[in-house]
Parts: sequence; C-alpha cells; structure tokens
Amino acid sequence: MDKQNTFRIGTGAGFSSDRLEPALDLLRHGKLQAMVFECVGERTLAFGHRDRRSDPTRGYNPLLERRMRAVLPLAHAAGTRIVTNMGVANPRAAAQHTVKIASELGLKGLKVAAVTGDEINHLIGPDTHLMEPDCQLSETGREMLAANAYLGIDAILPAIEAEADVIITGRVADPSLFLAPLAHHFSWQLDDWPTMGAGTAVGHLLECGAQVTGGYFADPGHKEVPDLAHVGFPLAEVTADGSATITKLASSGGLVSQRTVKEQLLYEVHDPNTYLTPDVSADFSRVNLADDGQDRVKVNQAGGTRRPDQLKVTIAFDGGLLAEAEVSYAGPGAADRARMAGDIVAERMRDLHGRNGPMRVDLIGVSALHASAVDYPATAEDVRLRCALRASSQAEAELLLWEVEALLCCGPAAGGGYRGHITPSVMTYSALVDRADVVPGLEIFTA
Repeated sequence: MDKQNTFRIGTGAGFSSDRLEPALDLLRHGKLQAMVFECVGERTLAFGHRDRRSDPTRGYNPLLERRMRAVLPLAHAAGTRIVTNMGVANPRAAAQHTVKIASELGLKGLKVAAVTGDEINHLIGPDTHLMEPDCQLSETGREMLAANAYLGIDAILPAIEAEADVIITGRVADPSLFLAPLAHHFSWQLDDWPTMGAGTAVGHLLECGAQVTGGYFADPGHKEVPDLAHVGFPLAEVTADGSATITKLASSGGLVSQRTVKEQLLYEVHDPNTYLTPDVSADFSRVNLADDGQDRVKVNQAGGTRRPDQLKVTIAFDGGLLAEAEVSYAGPGAADRARMAGDIVAERMRDLHGRNGPMRVDLIGVSALHASAVDYPATAEDVRLRCALRASSQAEAELLLWEVEALLCCGPAAGGGYRGHITPSVMTYSALVDRADVVPGLEIFTA
C-alpha cells in the first residue's frame, strides 16, 4: 500500500483500563504509522487531579508504566508514533516518566512531548455557569479540584512537527488524537472543514477501541461476534480525502461490519448533523458505508462546517466520601424482604441520624441500574440490597455501613453476605470558555 497516499493508524486503548495485548498485536503486525491510546474520561480526569493533589509526581494514567514498557520497543522498531492522553492531569510528569522508561530500555534519543495548557483553573470562578445543573459554580457548594478545556489538533500538531516519537497530552478531544497525525501527514488545512469532519469521523470510529470491532456490539442470540475473548483493536487505512477503511488484524477475534461501524458512528453523538469538537462541527448525517471484504468497511462522505468559537471544559469537584453497603436475601419473598430492609435503613438514617440528603436504595436482581425508576415484578428469589450515599464526613459514611450490617440480626429475616465500602468520590460538570483564552503549551524531553 502506498505510504504517501494511505495512512495506517490504529487504536491502542479505548479507555483508561483497556487491555494491552491487542495493542501489542497491532504494533507487531499492523504496519502502523501511528497508534493512539485514548484513556481519559471525565471521571478519570477528576481522579487524576485527586491523585496529583496527594502526590505532585502522579496524576497520570496508572497503567502508563506497564503500557510504555511493552509498547516503546515495538513502536520504535516499527517506526510507529504513539499519541496518547495518558497524561490525564499531569502530562509533564507522564512524559518525564516515559523518558525514564525509554532510557532504561536503551532507546537512546527517543523524543517525548508533553502537551499542556488544557488546565485552565485561572479562567474559572464562582460566577462560571455550569451547563448540566444550569447554575453558577458557587451554587454547587463543593470544592473545585480543577478545570480542563478540551484541546484540539492545534495543540498536538507542534509536537508532531517537532518529530516527537511519543506525544502525551492531558484533556484533548478524543477524535483529535487521531485527526492530528492524519492532518499532518496529508497537509490538510485546518479550516478545510469538510476534510476535518471526515478525519474526525475516522477518529470517532477508532477512539473506543474494541467497540467498533464487536466488543460493545456483542449480544448473544442477537448479534454474534466470533472469538470475543481475543477481540482485536481496530485500525484505519485513511486516504488523502479523509475516506477510510476500518478493519482489524485477520488473526484477532471480533468483527468489523457495517453494523458495528454504524453503532460506533452514532455512539455519544447527540446530533449527527452537528457533532461539535474543538476542530470542526462534524457532519455524520451523510456518511456512506460499503463492504470491502472480510472485516473491512469503507467509510466516506463525512463532512463538516466551521469549528465552535468556544471550548468545552470539564470541571472536577470533590464529591465527598461514597459509602456503599450490601446484604443479600434469597428464597420466596426475597424481594419483599429486601425492600423492607431498604425502607428500614432509609427511615433510621433520616429519623435517628438526621440524614436529609439523597440516598440510593437498590434491589439488585429486581431493579438497580436505573435508580429504581422502574418497579419490576417482585418475582426474584435472589436479591441483593444495596444502600449508598455521598457523605460529608467519615462518621456519616460509617453510620450507613453500621445500619446495613445491623440488618443481619435486627431483620427482616434471612439477610446475609454483608459487605461495606467507603471510598473517595469525585463529581464533574461542564462549562464553556472562549477559545482565544486557552493557550496550549509544549515541552520536549529526550531519552
């Protein structure tokens, strides 16, 4: 395949804790020019800030060490550039640690770039408007941990132009991680909105890893996927006009079909006509798909219009302590006994302990995933009661665990298998800032 006319780019991770071996297989056999590890979501970013607060040298993806030790030698041998947002809340420290790993592996001269500037705490104040709760920041009553803007390819391209072998970012829009190497390779103009939209479609299809190769698609009896235990990660063969063929290694499990591609194309897209990113207002509404052989789907005719004047911002807050406690009930009437137990805990937390805030009471096995919004028929004979709340203090959290454990003797009948946890929690809300106020940065480190 003509290297100048076709760019091969693959996915190394689709979320923070994704598997490693499919990425290594792609590096060995995929003949890739670039591989992207997409590892940041809103919660992982917030937890990264929490971790950096306790240790200024941390705050990046916990799997960075394991991944880089395995990936760097293969990428170096294959000539594959690595682009990743594993820097999370501390891309500079992640880049420095990667250089240390490269030196230990004998990869002398390896260049690692840290893309910064997404943390914009200085632009956020008490009057900042939060979109989801539709209120000012000061009205949340919570401590802000940090605020990060979604950067685009204009933050990544300088690192590619500096010939960095590994590019580590913090909060960058997921498709931008893929779009930047494509735009650089084909010399796309950043205001060529239809082509930016086409490249964004490729990035969006690849960004979630195995979701487009059958992972999240699989549903036994309805949507069969072969060898899901060894599902492979996707790669794209991209041409100069932004058209692409989505495929995978023939040796890997999973599948690529028009159905898997359609599901991923619409994933998290509220308006296919106007999918807003920092790089373009992408238009997926006229995308055309065509089979191109086994596990090969051609994608073209995505488009786009002018990029937004504002950037989305994730603002992370300390969510207090999350207290969770569970007890199981089994046999005839299990659901009724579990429901009674939940009512008892709620009543005691309110009347004896003065708990006025919200509390989750879920009957796992009857109704749980939708916050008990649906009252399913109480026919289950194997039910687990789960009580949970956000506590403002350790003492308040411990009260919930105490009350749930006390059910074992205080009734109702036949409760068992108690387990309780208290963990730190985070919350995130979104805001908008003017693009002109956000200034990306770049640092280069060499092994």
